[in-house]
Amino acid sequence: MAANDPKQGGGFLASIASSFSNFGSAMTKSVNGLLGYEGLQVVNPEGGTHDAEEEATKGRWKQEDRDSYWKMMQKYIGSDITSMVTLPVLIFEPMTMLQRMAEIMEYSHLLDRADECEDPYVRLVYVVSWFISIYYPFQRPWKPFNPILGETYEMTNHDGVTFLAEQVSHHPPMSAAHAENEHFIYDVTSKVKTKFLGNSLDIYPLGRSRVTLKRDGVVFELVPPPTKVNNLIFGRTWIDNPGEMVLTNLTTGEKVVLYFQPCGWFGAGRYEVDGYVYDAAEEPKILMTGKWNEYMSYQPCDKEGEPLPGTELKEAWRVAEAPKNDKFQYTYFGHEINSFNTAPKKVLASDSRLRSDRYALEQGDLPKAGAEKSRLEERQREEKKNREMKGHKFTPRWFDLTDEISPTPWGDLEVYHYNGKYTEHRAVVDSLDTIEEPDTGSTKFNPWQY
Repeated sequence: MAANDPKQGGGFLASIASSFSNFGSAMTKSVNGLLGYEGLQVVNPEGGTHDAEEEATKGRWKQEDRDSYWKMMQKYIGSDITSMVTLPVLIFEPMTMLQRMAEIMEYSHLLDRADECEDPYVRLVYVVSWFISIYYPFQRPWKPFNPILGETYEMTNHDGVTFLAEQVSHHPPMSAAHAENEHFIYDVTSKVKTKFLGNSLDIYPLGRSRVTLKRDGVVFELVPPPTKVNNLIFGRTWIDNPGEMVLTNLTTGEKVVLYFQPCGWFGAGRYEVDGYVYDAAEEPKILMTGKWNEYMSYQPCDKEGEPLPGTELKEAWRVAEAPKNDKFQYTYFGHEINSFNTAPKKVLASDSRLRSDRYALEQGDLPKAGAEKSRLEERQREEKKNREMKGHKFTPRWFDLTDEISPTPWGDLEVYHYNGKYTEHRAVVDSLDTIEEPDTGSTKFNPWQY
């Protein structure tokens, strides 16, 4: 790291990206030995080019399901399939995308620590480590359920944090979330763009994520790297996040630029993250290194990016122990998100926990999960038809669409803003003395407005 000029920022990191992308591409091989699948790419992250055909026979798909799905999906190669394709529940996990958005709250203590930190550069270390922490649970190869329009997810009882997410748009799919405790405010508008490549999927995060630290009022904005899902149909599905992450202090101009290494031959470079914290004049102040699935460390550096004499690497974040042999590779916190232990009193009837398809899959009943998923999707189509017949437009309950358009590297984004009504709602509900705790049997899922 020291041999390069850290002042080059994105240029320095981009040069590494170029060399590693060429390196990583060598581990991909067409499955030409499988008749009818010429040109399809299979990637073994732990191997080389010699075992692609063997890798192609592995994974969670039965051969008949895999073959029929491949025939159906071929026509979408090169397309954005964000809301074009109906997927079988056998590749799903019993969680919705709104719940996955809440998983970032597991290490919220890092934001508490950032708010209390006097050093502005170490403060950036804590905030960016918090954003990196979500990549460990996000490497699960299972797909979450798409939220129904108007669906919500609430979380309380975790380090004083209140979290709320709502599905604010169906076409295109968009979610908004707000989280807060005594130290920070977190706001995100989430939207993705995809490109289907046959046996892999590129995911481009068009969303906007901001954190406000309450003590000083400083605001941070994140631009994350893209994600690549490998071996969607053939082989064992795995996730990579090659590219650049930039976190900017919008108040002061300081920033962090980190590079997520792509996976190379036999796993070389997989999970590795390196980069610098810069001051407003774009001079490096702290070097950072680690693995996005394990830990992040930092050390003060000089203007050349060299570690300062007399200093040593300090750990900013380390992933918590996870359950062994968990069916869906959930963390302990992931299980809490799915339970009512993290739900407030009188959870909203639109809450993801109450979805019948999600609950059936959690109980291991795939046929029922598939039938319930189809039923909910059909109900959503009927809801849209009724709404349009009456000349009405869907209006989110807890978030308002603003006039702000946020540019991202992959396109512009319409921004939703938390309107504060949920805080008022929760204050009223929490003031009531006798409220029965909800469960999936007594409370029906109801996100519908018509």
